[in-house]
Amino acid sequence: MLPIAIGGDDAATGLKDTLVEFLRNKGLEVKDYSDTGNIYPDIAVYLAEQIVNGAHERGILLCGTGIGMSISANKVPGIRAALCHDNYSAERARKSNNAQIITLGARVIGPELAKSILTSWLASEFEAGGSAPKVERIQYYDKKFHKHTATGN
Repeated sequence: MLPIAIGGDDAATGLKDTLVEFLRNKGLEVKDYSDTGNIYPDIAVYLAEQIVNGAHERGILLCGTGIGMSISANKVPGIRAALCHDNYSAERARKSNNAQIITLGARVIGPELAKSILTSWLASEFEAGGSAPKVERIQYYDKKFHKHTATGN
């Protein structure tokens, strides 16, 4: 398995550090991209590009609410980033939408809930089935409006 990418801005440093330790204690390799920009859009886009380029299969982005990171990461062609603040949404982000990135808000959820949400997200895989045509349509629109050739992982 490729390392999990993580990035957070100054509003999320504490939660990001907690999650890095949590993931490493689970035996997972983690690459921190928090220093790749001064503001969250730069961090989000850089991390998302690493996923599209194949350095990582999954990424975690954190800011105050998770909203800015989600919006920014989704600007990268081929990326599906989902803002999740509960376990069910995190699970469905993977199973139904094949989201490669989860975004979390450090000012919205606490560390224990964040760990639980990440555990649900990491344990979930894309189920395809009835969701496959929907994800294919998302990819169609992504290509239509971005005019790119990325595979979308």
